[in-house]
Amino acid sequence: MTVFVLGSINLDAVARVDDLPRPGETVAGLSLELFLGGKGANQAVAAARMGVATRLMGAVGGDDSGAGLKAKLAGYGVQVGDVVELPGVPTGQAHVWVANSAENMIVVTAGANAMVTPQQVAATTIEGQRVLLCQLETPATAIETLFRAGSAKGALRILNAAPALPQGAALFPLTDILIVNQTELATYAKLDREPVKLEEVSVAARKLMSRPDQTIIVTLGAAGAAVVRRDEAFLVEGKKVKAVDTVGAGDCFCGALAATLAAGMDLAEAVETANAAAALSVQKAGAAPSMPNRREVEAFLEG
Repeated sequence: MTVFVLGSINLDAVARVDDLPRPGETVAGLSLELFLGGKGANQAVAAARMGVATRLMGAVGGDDSGAGLKAKLAGYGVQVGDVVELPGVPTGQAHVWVANSAENMIVVTAGANAMVTPQQVAATTIEGQRVLLCQLETPATAIETLFRAGSAKGALRILNAAPALPQGAALFPLTDILIVNQTELATYAKLDREPVKLEEVSVAARKLMSRPDQTIIVTLGAAGAAVVRRDEAFLVEGKKVKAVDTVGAGDCFCGALAATLAAGMDLAEAVETANAAAALSVQKAGAAPSMPNRREVEAFLEG
């Protein structure tokens, strides 16, 4: 019952605005807050909050931000022994603008996240890790090393192929469960527009399959998530809530899914639980701070 996450760790600077700026436009910020962020960190926190032992591998800079973020991760219950501090390298940062509508725009500077190496991964034991969870904010070569090692150990390999990068597609054959949103699906499947209906989503998702035993999950925002296999596809409907901040909702889904699968839950129930966790997360500000705990998710599902 363990989750091993390889991923990014960022300092998120979140500015709230009335409306997102257009190109060339300057808008006044309503507030500015600093949060723990990065897809790897967010997903690790989400998994740990669901009550599953969670290890995070990554890198931060040898600066005050790096030390502070490691301490925050540990405070959420994430095991950070595999997070290295790199002198002379800045910690990753994300600059986030959030509008009153809850829509957002994000610019990420990788910093230390780009310095995670296959050698660092190879030197780490993953014995006993039930689920491996990665994203694409750390080098694909490091993810490949982890997934190849995980295959030999019988671990379930989950890839959240975000952001949509060309090198991400090369990892698909090594992936057991692939998670993308509609925009990423359209990019990888080379579509002119984002698929909306389940039939469209399933046709596009199957274009990304390289093995008959793979599962692709397409997150659809408030509509829920589509689960696509070679011979079936079904929709797990989203929960209707009032969104305050959608930053990190996808990461919450991924982390909660990994945790519930590690705990032995079947896929359909795990997706429903992850959907509920993501719905709770958008009702609070920030990414990592908005991740709900298992008790909150269970109460929400029962309600």
